[in-house]
Amino acid sequence: MPLLTADALAGLDPRVIAPAYDRSEVTVGVVHVGVGAFHRAHQAVYLDDVLAAGDRRWGICGVGVLPADTAIRDVLAEQDHLYTVLTVDAAGRTQARVVGSHVAHLHAPDDPPAVIDRMADPATRIVSLTITEGGYGIDTATGAFAPTDPLTLADLAGATPPRSVFGLIVAALAARRAAGGTAFTVLSCDNVQHNGDVARAAVTAFARASDPELADWIVEHVAFPNSMVDRITPVTTAAVGEAVAGYGLTDRWPVRSEAFRQWVIEDRFSAGRPALEDVGVQIVPDVAPYEKMKLRLLNASHQVMSYLGVLAGQRYVHEFCRTPLFVDYLFGYLHAEAIPTLDPVPGIDLDAYCRSLIDRFSSAAILDTLARQTVDASIRIPAFVLPVLRDRLAAGGDIRRATLTVAAWSRSLEGVADSGEPIEVSPDRLAPQLQAALAAERRDPGAFLDQVEVFGELGGDPRFRAAFVAARAELARDGARGAVAALA
Repeated sequence: MPLLTADALAGLDPRVIAPAYDRSEVTVGVVHVGVGAFHRAHQAVYLDDVLAAGDRRWGICGVGVLPADTAIRDVLAEQDHLYTVLTVDAAGRTQARVVGSHVAHLHAPDDPPAVIDRMADPATRIVSLTITEGGYGIDTATGAFAPTDPLTLADLAGATPPRSVFGLIVAALAARRAAGGTAFTVLSCDNVQHNGDVARAAVTAFARASDPELADWIVEHVAFPNSMVDRITPVTTAAVGEAVAGYGLTDRWPVRSEAFRQWVIEDRFSAGRPALEDVGVQIVPDVAPYEKMKLRLLNASHQVMSYLGVLAGQRYVHEFCRTPLFVDYLFGYLHAEAIPTLDPVPGIDLDAYCRSLIDRFSSAAILDTLARQTVDASIRIPAFVLPVLRDRLAAGGDIRRATLTVAAWSRSLEGVADSGEPIEVSPDRLAPQLQAALAAERRDPGAFLDQVEVFGELGGDPRFRAAFVAARAELARDGARGAVAALA
C-alpha cells in the first residue's frame, strides 16, 4: 500500500478529495506554530480551500517548538507535508481529504535562526498559533505575563538564540523592524477568550523585558486579531490510520474530525490576509460575542460533562450525551447558567445552537473521549467554567451545575469512580498542587478552592464555597448520577 506522498496523488482512490491546485506554485505566507491535530483539521483546511480558489500566496510553514514535535516533523517530511483528514458527520458518513496547504516545516530545537528567518521573511504575512490555553503564560487571576515553561524563562534570562514561541516571534519582529518592513499579524487560534488580546499581552511583555522600544513598536504596528475556532478533533488513534488504509493509502499521522467547522476572525491584519470570507470564514468587526458563546457553551459543556461522566464510569462524550438524565442536566447548565451570561450574538439562535451542540456531541462516529477534555483542567476550568460562575454570582443567579462541575473535577482527581473502580487522573501542569489541595480539602472542607492560581478571589466567595462543599458531599454520598438527579 503506497505511502501518502506527492507521487501518490495521481493514483488516489476517486473517493478521496485531493488538493485542487499545483502545489509547486504555492509560496509560504503563513507560519504556524503548533502543528497539532486541531490545526491540521481546521485552519490548514481553510487555507487549502484558499489555495484551491486560486491565491497561491498562502501556503503554510509549520513550526514545532518542543522536543516532542520531532514526530510530526518526520512524518510531514516523509509525506511531502501531505496528510489526510477524515471527517465524520452525525450519521456516521465519512469523507477523506488530502490537505496540501502545508508546504514546509521547521523544528525550532534543530535550528532556531531558520525559524526566525522564515517569520522575518517579507512573504510571511501571518504567524498563527495553536499552543494550547496554557501556552501564553498569562496568569488567569491577574492578567499579568507570568510564564513558567523552561523555554520562555530561559529566553527571558537572555538565552541566545531564543527557542520559545515568544522568543522566536519577538526576534522575528525585531528583524522586520530593523529592515524597515511591515509587521506580520500574530493570529491566535486557541480556545482562550480574547485570544488576540492575550497573545498581544504575552508578546509585548516578552519584548518589553529586554527592549521597551521594540515593545512600543509592536503595540503600534502588529495586529493581534481575536478569533473563535470550532471543530471537534479527537486524538488520532490507530483506528484512524486503519480507516485511511481503506482508501488504499498509508498515512502515518492522519486526523479525524467532525464534519462541522467554524472560524470567526476580527478583521484586523497588519500585512493583508487571504480571502477567507470566500471559503466560509466569518470576518467580523467584533469577535467577542461569538467567542464568549463558544467558550461558555461548547467548551464549558465539555467540562460540565467530563468529570461527572468519568465518575459515572463513562468513557466517551457520546455516552454522556445519549444518557437522558445527563442530557437534561447539560441543557439545564446551558439555559439556566451559561446563556444568561452572554451578550447578543448577531445571527445566532442560541437555543438552536445548544441543540446542535448536543447533536454534535452525540455522534458515536467521532469517538471523542471524556479524558481528552480533562487534560490540564487547571487551565480549562478557569477559562471556561469560572467566568460563568463569576457572572452568575454577581447577578445572584443559579450556580448549581457549574459548582457541581468544579466539585466533580475535585472528586475525579482522587482517581476513583463511583463504582469504586480506579480511574486514570489526566495530566495537569499543577498536578502536585492539586493533590496537596485535595489533602487540605479532606481536613478542611472548601480548602480546595484556596488555590489562588486556579480560582483567584472566587474561592473565597461564601456562596460558592458553601455550594462547593455541599456538592462534594453529595457526590461522595450519591455519586454522579444521584447528584445530577437531585438537580432535575
